[in-house]
Amino acid sequence: MQIRLAVPADSTALLRVYGQYIDTPITFEYALPSEAEFAARIAEISRDYPHLVCTEDSGQIIGFAYAHRPAERAAYQWDAELSIYLDRNSTSRGLGRRLYGLLFQLLRLQGIRTVYGSITLPNAKSEGLHRKLGFQPVGVFHNTGWKNGQWWDVIWLEKPIAPYDAKPEPLRSIRDIPPEQIAALLRAAEAAL
Repeated sequence: MQIRLAVPADSTALLRVYGQYIDTPITFEYALPSEAEFAARIAEISRDYPHLVCTEDSGQIIGFAYAHRPAERAAYQWDAELSIYLDRNSTSRGLGRRLYGLLFQLLRLQGIRTVYGSITLPNAKSEGLHRKLGFQPVGVFHNTGWKNGQWWDVIWLEKPIAPYDAKPEPLRSIRDIPPEQIAALLRAAEAAL
């Protein structure tokens, strides 16, 4: 397997994975985005945050994970919300743990202190992944999303990934991290797969 940074040209393959969840409450999106819209999302996220894809030896993308800013105000710049989608045939193989672990490393280089996850309840696999990685629940938004003919609760979880120093440097874009540093982390993550 290989882990690399996503590019907009991956939109077709990522939509194949994401589309497996579009009719479920795992995503609150009602309709599958177009390839152009998804490519634009990848470009937008990748401007500042890591957006990772995992491929099999055949080159087929079997999962992706990314970070994004959870709120727009300047004081939130040291936080990131994480999302992960795995091909249904590739779950329960440790891939989620590896992708999140790599995101944690990259986000620390950027200056992120806290990461968050939001999970539509119930979702035992996602809840288990987050708890195994040390996320702690911070609250439940009750009846916060309407999909598939019913209201859904969403649990929010958090995990500190770096110290909370008194004078944090501004967030660094993923593009400001030296490419050789990113490449070394990607190689190490692949070796662990």
